[in-house]
Amino acid sequence: MHPIINIAVKAARRAGQIINRASNDLDSLKVSSKQPNDFVTEVDKAAEQAIIEVLREAYPAYGILAEESGASPALDGSDSEYQWVIDPLDGTTNFIHGLPQYAVSIALMRGKTIEHAVIFDPNRNELFTASKGGGAFLNDRRIRVSRRTRLGEALIGTGFPYREFDKVDLYLSIFKELAQKTAGQRRPGAASLDLAYVACGRYDGFWEFGLAPWDMAAGALLIAEAGGLISDLRGEANYLETGNVIAGTPKVFLPLLKLIEEKLPANLAG
Repeated sequence: MHPIINIAVKAARRAGQIINRASNDLDSLKVSSKQPNDFVTEVDKAAEQAIIEVLREAYPAYGILAEESGASPALDGSDSEYQWVIDPLDGTTNFIHGLPQYAVSIALMRGKTIEHAVIFDPNRNELFTASKGGGAFLNDRRIRVSRRTRLGEALIGTGFPYREFDKVDLYLSIFKELAQKTAGQRRPGAASLDLAYVACGRYDGFWEFGLAPWDMAAGALLIAEAGGLISDLRGEANYLETGNVIAGTPKVFLPLLKLIEEKLPANLAG
C-alpha cells in the first residue's frame, strides 16, 4: 500500500471512531443547517478536524479542501500543487436519523489529477482504497466493476435533489425513463459510497446532479481504477467542476450517458 494511502487510511479510521462513538447517542447530537436540507453536526466538524490533524502532521506542505472548513493552503501558507479533498461525514442526514449509510471520503489531487483515494464505511468496516495506476481495493481485495453489459439488466444508483430544485423536473424525467429501462434505481443518500459501489460491482451505474468535489473525488478514482468510466453529463471530464456525474461499467455507461444527454436542454452545461 502506498505511504500516502496509509496516512489517509489512518485519518479516515480516526474519523470513523469519532462517528461511531457519536452514533451511540444521537439524541444528544447538536445539529444545525447550512442551508435548507443541508445539515452539519458537531461530529462532522470533529471528524474533519481529526482528519486534517493526521494529514497535516504527515504532509504539512499539502493544501486542504474540506467540506466544513473550506480551502486552506499548506501549513506554511504557501500554495501547493497537492491538495487533500475531504468529506468527513458524507451522508450527514442519514447519520442524524440513525440510518447506517454514510462514510468518510478522502482524496489527494495533484493539480486536476486525482492521485489517491480512501472511502471508509465505519458501519460495515469497509475500506475502499485506490492509487492512480495501482488498482482499486476493498479491504485489501482487488475490485472490478461488474460485468453487466446491458442497461436493461443494470442496477443504477442516484441521488434526489435536496438543496436546489431548479432541475427537479429534468431529474424526474430522467428518473422515470430509467425506471422503465433498467433493473432498478437506488438512492441510499451518500454519493461517495454510491461511487464505491459502482467500483466494486454492487451498482452497474450511477448518476446525480449538484454534487461537490469532496462527494466525488475519491469515488471517481476508485471507478477508474476498477475499470469503469466516469464523466459529466456531456461525456467530458469536468464533473468535479460542474458537480454533475455519470458513471458505470464500460457497456452500461454509454447507453446511460446517451439517455441522459438526450434529455438535457441545449443550454445546460455538463
